[in-house]
Amino acid sequence: MIMSRIEAPRDEATSNLTDRLLAGLPAEAVLVDPDVTASYANDMASFCPAGSPAAVVLPRTVEQVQHVMRVATELRVPVVPQGARTGLSGAANAVDGCIALSLTRMDRILEISPVDRVAVVEPGVVNAVFSRAVEEHGLYYPPDPSSWEMCTIGGNIGTASGGLCCVKYGVTAEYVLGLDVVLADGRLMSTGRRTAKGVAGYDLTRLFVGSEGSLGVVVRAVLALKPKPPQQLVLAAEFGSATAACDAVCRIMAGGHVPSLLELMDRTTVRAVNELTHMGLPETTEALLLAAFDTPDPAADLAAVGRLCEAAGATQVVPADDAAESELLLQARRSSLIALEKVKGTTMIDDVCVPRSRLGDMLEGVERIAGKHGLTIGVVAHAGDGNTHPTVCFDAQDPDECARARESFDEIMALGLELGGTITGEHGVGVLKKEWLAREIGPVGVEMQRAVKHVFDPLGILNPGKLF
Repeated sequence: MIMSRIEAPRDEATSNLTDRLLAGLPAEAVLVDPDVTASYANDMASFCPAGSPAAVVLPRTVEQVQHVMRVATELRVPVVPQGARTGLSGAANAVDGCIALSLTRMDRILEISPVDRVAVVEPGVVNAVFSRAVEEHGLYYPPDPSSWEMCTIGGNIGTASGGLCCVKYGVTAEYVLGLDVVLADGRLMSTGRRTAKGVAGYDLTRLFVGSEGSLGVVVRAVLALKPKPPQQLVLAAEFGSATAACDAVCRIMAGGHVPSLLELMDRTTVRAVNELTHMGLPETTEALLLAAFDTPDPAADLAAVGRLCEAAGATQVVPADDAAESELLLQARRSSLIALEKVKGTTMIDDVCVPRSRLGDMLEGVERIAGKHGLTIGVVAHAGDGNTHPTVCFDAQDPDECARARESFDEIMALGLELGGTITGEHGVGVLKKEWLAREIGPVGVEMQRAVKHVFDPLGILNPGKLF
């Protein structure tokens, strides 16, 4: 739904939109064929409405983005910034009559500085491409969403995405030092810094991270880098219950260990992965915990964690001997969401984060919800930071099953809030969770956030209908 303060563009303005855009853009950058523009209508989220773009624009320069925003402001046309559209909340979904502003062609790595340990990139740079580029300089960019081979840095910034390494290295927001942002009226603003320290003024950089394109269009980012760590080794621990696995997570974290990865897969997920990959994971397991260390002596760290897992009731602990075995174990985790999609054909992926101490309660609650609604719900989790991904599997052609899937999704979010958690740890709010955002932050919080939105986007043309 478009915010009420946006009036539908006048007929003459609509008919003039393409000409106005082409006045400052090359012809190949403006797409208006409905069959083509329809492919830019939505991201990968289920149950999220999407409209039909009036045009898709693929700029290559900052000046071209500024031109788009000036035209949009003058004609009162909504603009939906987009990256690779791998998001899972509908944050990149089009609204009727909008300009879908795809930033994928702004894909240059402008600078990598080993001395300053920063890089400067455009928003369309693919995460994996960037990560490999900095690795050649002996550096490391930690944020690694599961879609890292496809997702873009701009999209990662827009949704404040995370990944498998968050337990040790943190999420995207912790690596964004500064931004160049095109505002709704076409002005260019720079935020933040490229220095190791800096506290000048309000932290507007953090404000833009996770704003889902609702405050401005990120056209350049200064990103912090770390020295490349040693090759990590992985341990797999099998448990007879999810509760025991979660107890092991608590023991590991309370013991002061700092794993580079601590991931959990429940029995539904393990069986789905076996069905898809034939990897031979133990079918008897109720929960599989993967722990990794990239320390100077990872074998010693894995041995210590293995003992904690055994104390928590692990039935089997298998440490990898080398990088190849480690990668094989991680491949099971990376295959989990694809495997769950095969169960019923459609999935709805939740993103609830709870305190680590309540992780067991979260998994038990999800199991109850699955039984109540007669659904298959697999859970994978970034267990080290309490970020769970309950994945509801359903048949999109069955209306009753769709309804039950949506009900279970909402109940999982309610459970997360009851346990002191949050409705999203890394996927964002978008369209999917706007009602739940209001419940989490309360009426005063909503009022303040809307006030911030109005300062940056008084006409409400930037990604309308998202967040709140």
